[in-house]
Amino acid sequence: MHEPSLSDGTITLTPLRLDDVEAHLMGEDRLLIRWLNGGPGTCDGVEAYVRHCREQWESAGPLRAFGIRAGGGAGGTLAGTVDLRFAGAGLTPGQVNVAYGLYPCWRGRGLATRAVLLASRYAAGEGGREAVIQVDPENPASAAVARRAGFVRVGQQHAPAGRGRADGSPVHRYVRDLRPSAR
Repeated sequence: MHEPSLSDGTITLTPLRLDDVEAHLMGEDRLLIRWLNGGPGTCDGVEAYVRHCREQWESAGPLRAFGIRAGGGAGGTLAGTVDLRFAGAGLTPGQVNVAYGLYPCWRGRGLATRAVLLASRYAAGEGGREAVIQVDPENPASAAVARRAGFVRVGQQHAPAGRGRADGSPVHRYVRDLRPSAR
């Protein structure tokens, strides 16, 4: 498996690894549970998810899950995650869904914005034409990350079930053109 390592000098994105399970569980808080996970993680559940993510990397599947690492490059401290989904409900061909979350002690430092920018650059290199971020209307911090990363709100839609949202709940949709002529 090709192990991409993307860095802007402050953070590094690498595929999630099994040795990230404990750090993820330690970093999980009520906000990550509410906005991303839909329920508290368990060691077995997070390990199964990371194994699934590894399989997706190995098979070039539609999910690319990165650990956001602060300090120390690819061996840095896990500060959160950013996921890319190249296919899924509500996406048209060429659209890539971007979802992100930081652990509490890493918030407020601009790391989520940096992670979204790096992940978007990766998505463009993999053929993505437009990045999409879906934000719960009650999550202004996530909306601020989207705007800082150059995404524009284009409306509201009803979200599919999963990733912390109930089926049919409204989400604000933010998009960013990934084509070279648009950047």
